[in-house]
Amino acid sequence: MTQGAANGGQGIADIALSSVWLARGDRDVLCDVTLCSDARRIGIVGRNGSGKTTLARVMAGLVPPDRGTLRLCGVDVVRDRKAALRTVGILFQNPDHQIIFPTVQEELTFGLAQMGQPKDAAAARVAAILSDFGKAHWADANIHTLSHGQKQLVCLMAVVAMAPRIVVLDEPFSGLDLVTRMQLGRYLDRLDATVVHVSHDPEVLRDYDHVVWLDAGRVQQQGPADAVLDAYIARMTALGAGDDLSHLAG
Repeated sequence: MTQGAANGGQGIADIALSSVWLARGDRDVLCDVTLCSDARRIGIVGRNGSGKTTLARVMAGLVPPDRGTLRLCGVDVVRDRKAALRTVGILFQNPDHQIIFPTVQEELTFGLAQMGQPKDAAAARVAAILSDFGKAHWADANIHTLSHGQKQLVCLMAVVAMAPRIVVLDEPFSGLDLVTRMQLGRYLDRLDATVVHVSHDPEVLRDYDHVVWLDAGRVQQQGPADAVLDAYIARMTALGAGDDLSHLAG
């Protein structure tokens, strides 16, 4: 994939969340979450049920917070959905929850059509993305015949085709074998966009610039990757060594 394919070589994006709260029924899922960063690679780590996926969806503008403010590159991605399409894209954990159309070309074209691109321009963009990823032969492929990892790559190409300045990844390696994870990881490493990567696996985020540790919907710690991840691993190790079953994730 050529440099600049994801966002045309745009500069580093700014992420600004201030005192974000979100409840589900009588339970707070996100509690006073604040994150202000211009880091190029941002990781969000936490146990199952810590609110990571919810935070990813809020950052992508798919779920409005109950309280607080959220701006990505100066855009209110919840209220200004047209601008949000050009600002942020999200790669879900399960590609079957993201894919709509039967063929690869149709799936990649959909987002461009939503952005108002003319048919010819969208077709040229799709062809360029497929070529950049070395998958030109996939254009007419029926998506249901692809493997889980191949479907995840289709979703990534669909996001990249829209050239967002920020890409949110929600556990993109879940369910993938080691070889497929390594291959997909190489594509992600080459993204010319700010990446927000949600993961329960601290080692996946070890080389990131800024890491947020989310626990029960709250920011437990954030800062340089090594410091945050070492603290997270120490806490998880202590919990795992204990006999208190109340710490089991739901």
